[in-house]
Amino acid sequence: MMMGLLIALVWTFGALAAVGGIYWAIVAWRVRRDGANRPSLTEGLTGSLAQWPSVSVVVPAHNEEGHAPWLLRTLMTQEYSGRLEVIFVADRCTDGTLAALERVKHECAGAGSRVTVMLIDNHECPADWAGKCNAAHQGALRATGERLLFTDADATFESGAVRAAVKLMGDRQLELLSVLSTVSVRHLFEAVVQPVAALHLMKLYPIARVNDPVDPMPFANGQFMLFTREAYESIGGHHSVKDALLEDIAFARRVVRVRKGRAGLFLSGGLVRVQMYETYAQFREGWRRIFIEACHRNPRRLRRYGVECMLLGSGLFAAAIISSLAGVAGWAHGNAGLAVGGIGCGLAALLVQQLTLWRIFELVGVPRAAALAYPYASFAVARIHWRAAKDLRLGKPVVWGGRSYVLETTSN
Repeated sequence: MMMGLLIALVWTFGALAAVGGIYWAIVAWRVRRDGANRPSLTEGLTGSLAQWPSVSVVVPAHNEEGHAPWLLRTLMTQEYSGRLEVIFVADRCTDGTLAALERVKHECAGAGSRVTVMLIDNHECPADWAGKCNAAHQGALRATGERLLFTDADATFESGAVRAAVKLMGDRQLELLSVLSTVSVRHLFEAVVQPVAALHLMKLYPIARVNDPVDPMPFANGQFMLFTREAYESIGGHHSVKDALLEDIAFARRVVRVRKGRAGLFLSGGLVRVQMYETYAQFREGWRRIFIEACHRNPRRLRRYGVECMLLGSGLFAAAIISSLAGVAGWAHGNAGLAVGGIGCGLAALLVQQLTLWRIFELVGVPRAAALAYPYASFAVARIHWRAAKDLRLGKPVVWGGRSYVLETTSN
């Protein structure tokens, strides 16, 4: 009786673990094939342009006293050959953001910086605008550059970041260039759950598909969006995306599908870093909003992707552990073949998964040790999907940027 149960467990869960191991082996092969060829912002660090266009960097900042000054310092020290203009829009701040920016502006100007800095103290936001979107719009209205770069106040730039982005935009003849920033790891959830959420988003929007010159999948990251002025103005600027829950993806869709222009997505290669969320609650709500739009507000798709995420992480781990334990029990009952089959399938699947994740995390700048927590992180990300599907089905509003969005579900 007991041996029959053990055989059934090994055959069932060993087979599931083997299937999971094969899946991760395929992922490993694709990472090895594509990893070295993934487009990186660092490609723009070499070479030069015949003429460097003027660039306006627009930064919305709401109560960012702790972050915005650091960004301004890194922007003031950019190694850029053209004219560089930086515009911070302090959006209804109740802290010392504006005063801190003023101090940095004067310090850097005294050190001989050639960068022009404009600080805007914005006190109002229309009821039908999100605060960040409106602040970016106000900054864009005052920008004079031939290129418009929108970034977040919690970002920091290496000295060649702007130059590299402008160079790549010119080389690739893009109208919108966006960057997947390197996320600074300060909290445990940033090391454990954030990478899994980002990897799942990139599975929905593969970089190769986004950059496909024939049939591109529109996608952009709002942490870094560089536009040609002509493209930005022709699609209506921020006014055209003010009702979008994710204005970055809405921008990409308008550039690619409305204007029929070219958009490109690059890894930052460490040239752009961000600090996204201070608490896990903020992280969870932020990614709920992202996944809702990434899944086109489709509850069924959100649930399906949540199940898929859990099975590939938590499910494989459970199957591998059960297979291995059943194999150990088979060994205890004198069945060496059962032991080899159960333990071999279980451990091999986990080993392939972990080695693959180590390589992926290494490529994106995340500590490899975080891969050990992948089963937990997969379940956490799956729960965000399921919560998003439930809220969407129940009509629960999404609050972002000081505005409440009541979203209609879709079936596309």
